[in-house]
Amino acid sequence: MADAPIDALVRGLDLTQLDENLFVGNPGEGMGRLFGGMVAAQSVMAAQLTVAEGHLHSLHAYFLRGGSYSDPIRFVVHRIRDGRTYTTRRVVAEQNGEAIFSMGTSFTRPEEGGEHQLDMPDVPPPEALPTWQEVRARQGMTMPVAAHVEAFESRMPYDEDTEPGSASRYVWLKPRGELPDDPQVHLAATVYASDRTLAGTAAAPMGYTRTDLSVSSLDHAMWLHRKPRFDDWVLYASESPAGYAARGLAFGAMYTRDGTRFASVAQEGLLRRPRT
Repeated sequence: MADAPIDALVRGLDLTQLDENLFVGNPGEGMGRLFGGMVAAQSVMAAQLTVAEGHLHSLHAYFLRGGSYSDPIRFVVHRIRDGRTYTTRRVVAEQNGEAIFSMGTSFTRPEEGGEHQLDMPDVPPPEALPTWQEVRARQGMTMPVAAHVEAFESRMPYDEDTEPGSASRYVWLKPRGELPDDPQVHLAATVYASDRTLAGTAAAPMGYTRTDLSVSSLDHAMWLHRKPRFDDWVLYASESPAGYAARGLAFGAMYTRDGTRFASVAQEGLLRRPRT
């Protein structure tokens, strides 16, 4: 029996520990540039494996060079601080002797406090919506060839063919298969998924489609308000407030089906026409 699509992602998150602060990960099989969400998710796994207590509440990362699917990735973890409430780690991902990604992470122990959130956007439920693949096929778009890129099913509550140029986007996401009952894997899978859709959100109000551009992430920040579980559909709402000089900024929010906001995201991407 063939593996479920989510298994390719889960295998990538299973890092090999070489030393106290050194891990190696397999980027999986694929062609072209490595999807940035994979190296981000693996970096989060490496950081988590060095923290005895607490859960990730924020990360700030830079994509330094394009990674590839051809070679393993080394993850070097720097133990910046172990505090009573907050713990800080820095992870540098290296491939072929060069740094391709850098991430700062902060972990916290549970603490009592007030809470609030903005309401989840009012969008149709995912069941009757077209898949992301169907929408992209109508636009003549293809994705990089990598098994883990298809790890999530995506459904869009609008049609980009009839609503072009919008600075807002809403996408329902759900794993194509079952994730292990491991909070660390659910967190890393959430980080992986957070790198989806944002570049397209920033490109649309500029009048571009993804077929017009060479797209790559420059930096990525994420705040986890609650511990994520990726057992069901998640709504990923994003908007782009500004873009300039081949860069586009996008903000995102992730909601459970019952409307609970559990994560916020910010990303600046490089939106460049292919060079001839």
